[in-house]
Amino acid sequence: MIEAKKDVIFDKLFSIFHKRLLSLSFNKVYWQNTGVQPASPAIFVCNHSSWWDGLIYYHLTKTVIQQDLYIMMHEQGLKQFPYFKKLGAFSISSSRPKETIKTMKFAEKLLKNGSSVWIFPQGDEFHLEKRPLHFQQGPLYLQEKLPEIPFIPVAFYYSFSHKRKPEVWINAGSPLYSTEWPGSPRREKTASLEKTCTNLLDSLKSEVINENTMNFINLL
Repeated sequence: MIEAKKDVIFDKLFSIFHKRLLSLSFNKVYWQNTGVQPASPAIFVCNHSSWWDGLIYYHLTKTVIQQDLYIMMHEQGLKQFPYFKKLGAFSISSSRPKETIKTMKFAEKLLKNGSSVWIFPQGDEFHLEKRPLHFQQGPLYLQEKLPEIPFIPVAFYYSFSHKRKPEVWINAGSPLYSTEWPGSPRREKTASLEKTCTNLLDSLKSEVINENTMNFINLL
């Protein structure tokens, strides 16, 4: 696997380019936090529908999520854009079980050291409207090892409104603990996590359709 190796100087330089890129590409980046964000560490879980997801995640780390945050990224993508490891990305290769185990151990180490981890449990990009989300079981592995660390569900929704450029809508939910869900197998608890994230995403979709920006702030 490819480990993350954060570089403070590169991060500062990239943040300048990144902010400019988002401003040129999006009309608004709407943020709503319907839960109470815990102190670090946490396991953030989010739907994955666009190449932009990683860059939107990065924007959140510079605006509203003030944590030492790392992101799990598909190995092919990280090889294509290796500079992301300087921003906290580390690789996952679900087709190679031994490499997957290394990835999960690395994520576990990060959490034990007080950092937070961002995961796209779908494992790959899928259309925004595809249901079910089909979560993989990696997040539950981590919370089984570290049951005191919560999940934070996050939903991303991309939409065109009345402007030339699109909008991104984001909602972060309340902390979740798998010990509160029924059932014992990892598969059953993964289904509970997927259902919660699906409900959050569908609720956000409703806000987008109704253009309900009242409870959102613009991060651009």
